[in-house]
Amino acid sequence: MSKPVDLSRYAFNGGETAAPIEDLSRLSSEDKERLVHAGIDVRDTHVSGAFMHLNHAGVHCRTNREGLELMGIKEALKKYDGLPQYFWKLLSPEKDEFTRAAHEHLQGGYFIRARKGVKIREPVQSCLFIKGSGTGQSVHNIVVVEEGAELNILGGCATAHGTREAAHLGVTEYYVEKGGKLTFTMIHNWGESVAVRPRSAGLVGEGAVFCNNYILLKPVANLQMYPSITLAGRGGVARFNSVVVAPEGSYVDSGNRVQLDAPDTRGEIIARTLTTGGTIINRGYIGAGRVPARGHLECKGLILGGGRIHAIPELDSDVDGVELSHEAAVGKIAQEEIEYLMARGLDENEATPTIVRGFLNVDIMGLPGPLKEAMERQISQLESGNAM
Repeated sequence: MSKPVDLSRYAFNGGETAAPIEDLSRLSSEDKERLVHAGIDVRDTHVSGAFMHLNHAGVHCRTNREGLELMGIKEALKKYDGLPQYFWKLLSPEKDEFTRAAHEHLQGGYFIRARKGVKIREPVQSCLFIKGSGTGQSVHNIVVVEEGAELNILGGCATAHGTREAAHLGVTEYYVEKGGKLTFTMIHNWGESVAVRPRSAGLVGEGAVFCNNYILLKPVANLQMYPSITLAGRGGVARFNSVVVAPEGSYVDSGNRVQLDAPDTRGEIIARTLTTGGTIINRGYIGAGRVPARGHLECKGLILGGGRIHAIPELDSDVDGVELSHEAAVGKIAQEEIEYLMARGLDENEATPTIVRGFLNVDIMGLPGPLKEAMERQISQLESGNAM
């Protein structure tokens, strides 16, 4: 069970009229550094669009590509008569106390749509940022990839330096239509006293692909999330890759759920978790209701100097002919691995980070070069028994 969060401790009202920020490069150097560790480089000009939600309001939104629609969720609700085909269709406001609170305190969020047949390879940067102690942030995001379109979103979530006792509630609904492809990479840099409750669901159509990358290398007080994707069209594919590090004081209850509800669908969940003193509950579920269908679930955890990892893999089907498999393993670095590297010229302090880097393996995510380099630098800072 996840640790409880008392939402009454946080201020979810106020700040809705925050001034727009026309040029994100004018943010303070401290804020920009926090965002870089969440994967967002505000100076990057090779993006198709950019969005920022600061505390209780959207403050920046721009697009650089035809066929890409990007706006605040409140603007989209007004423009499209409440978005009846998308808004609160995959999740219920009554799912739990956090969705109820997100429904009650709608501050903003984004609406991103790639129009039919438009292939947008440069990423859309979406940033959810909290500044100020005691702040409660609540957003609702909707992503739509129309038939035959492609979209790449890089989402960074962070708190400013010095922020204490904050909370983030985020609802996200993904729609990938026939033949479309969505790659969504989320990087969290929250903080040692931040409570985080994302709630996400997606619907994937015929021949469509949904790829989700999630990276958490920095401390967080209390995080719980379990995004769910339903493959509803023949030939749909869903892939989840996650890399999670929990230092002492962090509590992370995370996982992914894939439901194969059409023939010829495939689902894959690959999770790498590492604790250096924190607690990780690593969940994974693949269910199949149609044939043929294939799914593979891999949950691997590494304990480095203490902490706890609880892996919970689930496979579920009631039809003949599905192929579902899983691997799960939790353990410490074997002494023979260290000795092997030492025999090849590394000392013990070099051997451990090398093993850790290979274990976490951000190569599986296909990240762009600069972001991959930043992740590698963070991973290199891991030392035996200590986090960054």
